[in-house]
Amino acid sequence: MSGVREPSSRVVAIRALVRIEEGAFANVALPATLRGTTLAVRDRAQVTDWVYGTVRWQRTLDHFVAPFVDRPIARLDRPVRAALRLGAYQLWGAVPAHAAVGETVAAMQAVSPRAKGFVNAVLRRLAAAGPPWPLPGDDSPASVGVRVSMPDWIVQLLVADLGAPDATAVLDAVNESAPVTLRVNPRRTTPEAVAAELTAAGASVGRGELAAHALVVRGAGDLRALPAVRDGRASPQDQASQVVAATVGVEPGDRVLEVGAAPGGKATALAERMGDDGLVVALDRHQGRTRMIVDAARRLGLPAVRPVVADGRAFPFPPARFDRVLLDAPCSGLGVLRRRPEARWRLRPEAVEELAGLQRELLAAAARAVRAGGRLVYSVCTLSRAETAGVDEWAAEHLAGLAAEPPPGPPWTPLGRGARLLPTAADTDGMYCLVLRAPG
Repeated sequence: MSGVREPSSRVVAIRALVRIEEGAFANVALPATLRGTTLAVRDRAQVTDWVYGTVRWQRTLDHFVAPFVDRPIARLDRPVRAALRLGAYQLWGAVPAHAAVGETVAAMQAVSPRAKGFVNAVLRRLAAAGPPWPLPGDDSPASVGVRVSMPDWIVQLLVADLGAPDATAVLDAVNESAPVTLRVNPRRTTPEAVAAELTAAGASVGRGELAAHALVVRGAGDLRALPAVRDGRASPQDQASQVVAATVGVEPGDRVLEVGAAPGGKATALAERMGDDGLVVALDRHQGRTRMIVDAARRLGLPAVRPVVADGRAFPFPPARFDRVLLDAPCSGLGVLRRRPEARWRLRPEAVEELAGLQRELLAAAARAVRAGGRLVYSVCTLSRAETAGVDEWAAEHLAGLAAEPPPGPPWTPLGRGARLLPTAADTDGMYCLVLRAPG
């Protein structure tokens, strides 16, 4: 009896791309799709590049493909769109045409056999015409959007809020792959020990420049398979988030509240920083996401972390109970687009102002939770003015009893009473941080 044929790398990539377009997150859909295969490590890395690159450069790829199809790309079936974009991404990346076209067309036999002929015809015409293929050269938002593969409205917003030079640099930066950064658990080991372990396994390791226990790692493969991560001696976390956790300024014995805590990166960082001596209430409104907090705290050996399911606008405990409060507010995520490439295609223009309204409500509630003389930190991983300086301006007027304290220093740059970290400043996520002190 013949066995089931192992899907090729391109079959896996197309299936992952379809799942992402159906609404899955790339960082969930891709690992889940890869788990159903026995692809070698090198092939898994290739699939990862294809999937993230294809999603990231979707608008540019559609611009390349559009002249060679007889209908709007949006009207094609999802597997066909995925195959055409994947083929175009390979051709653009100098994969030989016989492989980029031939193997992608062959993959359609397993995905959508009836579409093989159409995909073959389009990709062959595309390959015959380039690369290079023409890109618009003017500075209109639509032309810039095609060149950097971004919706027009995001281009316009970043130019308006950051200025053209910084916006241009950020738009280029978010199309690069994000570095892998680990936060070393000081209760269990040292950065030197983890770095030596990873180096011995063939990874390239450097010390983080912004956070004391950060390691920047390349060539490590699947992070979840790393012994240091699996055994709770380290956790994946960008340096910007590590700096925010440090800014909260926890001390042993503190009662700490984090609002918007899932998946648990900052909550566990807070518990580590205070030696797991005290209480970290990790509040999130989504019960399913709080399970990630439970898993993270268990893996790291941090019983001080206590997940709570609740709305951050209506706490299930009396006011003024916490020494430190961290509001890790839901936001548009414009600072983490390189990690979440699909987000640019899902975010709605009106969502920025809607989220700013929610952030103001959450900040007002968080101010009621902090004790007299306690510290409140507002943090968002976005770059829009409405969600950063705009929220600060609102707080200065409506939460006038709260006094601003110094935010993180360089390479963070002052913005309002807080500070902003652009992705271009230190090869990190984009982040905003505002530090406030309750009266008393």
